[in-house]
Amino acid sequence: MYLVHTVLRRPEPEAVLPPDTRELLSALVRPEDRIEHLVLHRDAVPDPVLGLFLLTDSLAEAESRATEFCRTALGSLPELLGWRADRVAVPLVTPFYERLLAASGTPDRNGPGPFPSTGRAFHPR
Repeated sequence: MYLVHTVLRRPEPEAVLPPDTRELLSALVRPEDRIEHLVLHRDAVPDPVLGLFLLTDSLAEAESRATEFCRTALGSLPELLGWRADRVAVPLVTPFYERLLAASGTPDRNGPGPFPSTGRAFHPR
């Protein structure tokens, strides 16, 4: 299973998604889309993010299916007129793994010091 995030670009800066957007999108899921679940992050900054959990054989297939679903869904729902899908991709989890490696005490680039992906200092808990 892959989690694919899609940034939902606003048609205009003040545009807000309808309260039932997640339900509207869920109603369009077909078995051949291979989408198991979807979640909407309405308050993501600067734009909302749609998370799609897909059962596919590869990362490329998951991203392709997510792209196609979003294009079709946004093009067919009058409530989402003008919204568009952008940056359809699996989210990076690099900071999570860097924290695990740093906590292991391994004396390499993932040891104490800033995280390469963010530049922020490591603070062990």
